[in-house]
Amino acid sequence: MDQQLNFISLGVRDVLRSRDFYISGLGWKAHFEVPGEVIFIQVNHGLILSLWNRSAMAKELGVESESFQSPGGVPPITLSHNVGSPQEVDAVVRDAQKAGAAVAHPPRTQSWGGYSGYFADPDGFRWEVAYNPSWLVDEAGHVTV
Repeated sequence: MDQQLNFISLGVRDVLRSRDFYISGLGWKAHFEVPGEVIFIQVNHGLILSLWNRSAMAKELGVESESFQSPGGVPPITLSHNVGSPQEVDAVVRDAQKAGAAVAHPPRTQSWGGYSGYFADPDGFRWEVAYNPSWLVDEAGHVTV
């Protein structure tokens, strides 16, 4: 198997609410969508973020919908958005909050030497916004470790 990742699919409770957050709120562009069922968003590095109706996802996976994360819990995954400075971290977290995100942890200097904060989307998926001084983030958003 090749070492690659092409899709990240998030099982969301309400596709329209997620659309409002990601497309209307954050200003991202839908690559393809089936209203109320799934939205595909082309993100950098050739990666697709899929916002998929949680019940439909469960059915395709062959599991009961109840086996997915409960509405009050925190999904066990983080998605990261790396930027080139602490000021950019602050700006991205502010923009996400304006779009309706809950700030889970305000940006701060971390023990690993960088600066990061977390926000939660409408389904509680945590996004880390991070600046790592030992990584390079170019103008196109490509990260070199």
